[in-house]
Amino acid sequence: MRESAFYRSNITLRDKILSLDYILLFSILLLGIISFFVMYSTESGNLNYYTKSHIFRFFIFFLLFIVVSFLNIKIWHKTAFLFYFLVLLLLIGVDFFGITSSGSKRWINLFIFNLQPSELMKVAIIIFLARYYNKIPAANVNNIKYILLPIIFLTLPVGMVLGQPDLGTATLIALTGASVIWLAGFRIKYLVFLSAIFICLTPIIISFLKPYQKARILTFLNPERDPLGAGYQIIQSKIAVGSGGIFGKGYLQGSQSYLDYLPEKHTDFIFTLYAEQFGFFGSVALLAIYVMIIYRTIRIGTLSKNNFARLYCYGFAASFFIYVAVNMAMVLGLLPIVGAPLPIMSYGGSAMLSMMLGLGIVMSCKIFAQEQVI
Repeated sequence: MRESAFYRSNITLRDKILSLDYILLFSILLLGIISFFVMYSTESGNLNYYTKSHIFRFFIFFLLFIVVSFLNIKIWHKTAFLFYFLVLLLLIGVDFFGITSSGSKRWINLFIFNLQPSELMKVAIIIFLARYYNKIPAANVNNIKYILLPIIFLTLPVGMVLGQPDLGTATLIALTGASVIWLAGFRIKYLVFLSAIFICLTPIIISFLKPYQKARILTFLNPERDPLGAGYQIIQSKIAVGSGGIFGKGYLQGSQSYLDYLPEKHTDFIFTLYAEQFGFFGSVALLAIYVMIIYRTIRIGTLSKNNFARLYCYGFAASFFIYVAVNMAMVLGLLPIVGAPLPIMSYGGSAMLSMMLGLGIVMSCKIFAQEQVI
């Protein structure tokens, strides 16, 4: 009887539809439409594989977003730990059944598409930590017995992803988890202390990096050291962004993009192609859409009546900001090149799946804002 009452809600389908955050919904759709045109542009104005696949995936995962939105937030609270461990098992499965590409083993073949479990972990770690800190008073968050467990369960997936190797995704998962821990009430001075330890250990960490990862760090410090090799991508990226100027070169235009000077323009460097075509004002408009998504997510968290939903929304907003900031800083040469796709814009099924799933849970927090979780 108690179990059935847990899921029972007097919210009708009509109420759920009316309770949607339409500004957030419109922002996601607008970003998706922009991504269609930009992906079409990456293929020189031809409706080829990447564009068709990207459009198909967006519509499929947008339907998933709607379905997840209508699920009671209590379901995510109750299954938070289970979801985390399922994704952790998928990460373990990558070692045994994973597909190797470009020297990395990151994907599991699901026949329909190749799943990258590390992308799902970006959402799973937020749900896990939001559930963990839900009933812990803020005054007790810094107690040693409440510190060790989240650090252990954050370190596990980070270590596994590093071993694939995928330094970029591992860093994003670590930053996402650290953001949730900090938002839960972890004192900033402890984070500064841990950061100082990390900086002291940096030389040791670098010694374990793969040669190509070390090359990326050296290229970040001095791209001109190998302009035709490791530094080629970032040099061409900065040239493309700069050549866009104030108003851009126009849609389906751009020397760097269409003369094939710019590699990986449909994945991590898609913002470079966009900036070359639409310039400064177009880039600001795109940033405004991302800012709106982050703002609406924070607002939904603020209006939520339960701590789990509030902490999840704040954590997801922080992680969303990190993804956008890291990608744009990377293509502008402000950070080393890492595997950091631009949310919804970049080509990639697993990245879009995790992003739409995460946004769906945010919308669920909005629809069920008055729900209390136990």
